[in-house]
Amino acid sequence: MICRSEHIWIELITGSRKLSNFCWALIIFLGSLGFLLVGISSYLGRNLISFVPSQQIFFFPQGIIMSFYGIAGLFISSYLWCTIYWNVGSGYDRFDIKEGLVCIFRWGFPGKNRRIFLRFFIKDIQSVRIEMKEGIYARRVLYMGIKGREAIPLTGTDDNLTTREIEQRAAELAYFLRVPIEVF
Repeated sequence: MICRSEHIWIELITGSRKLSNFCWALIIFLGSLGFLLVGISSYLGRNLISFVPSQQIFFFPQGIIMSFYGIAGLFISSYLWCTIYWNVGSGYDRFDIKEGLVCIFRWGFPGKNRRIFLRFFIKDIQSVRIEMKEGIYARRVLYMGIKGREAIPLTGTDDNLTTREIEQRAAELAYFLRVPIEVF
């Protein structure tokens, strides 16, 4: 979501709380729970899941492997649920022409560097850059080139913007900041 006036441009960035992340976390959790229950069923010799007969699955080696997959899947799904809960990657980009400042804020993982906050002057911005890689896994990312720093990404790598959308966004931001556009 973009809010802007004559002197201020604020862009809210969505983090991990996306519908696709919720779906993947739930699917991985349910699948890994199924694998773990089948592995435990084969060890106990009883059916914990009614539609999977445990007599057909031997504990060694199939039950052990299914238990391992189940435990690994639970770790992966717990990681996804934690990123959703902490909303990793969310934040905002604030461009203030009047004050001459750019503030970029993102939430990270808990710890010492949970809050990622970058602040610099608008006069230090060299350009707005567009990186486009076409193919099976197309990637279109908007960057901001700063003097004496590496380029700072302004869009997420998982934002599936079309070429037209990324070009329009770059043109609007470059016009607002009065800087050139570079394409890579």
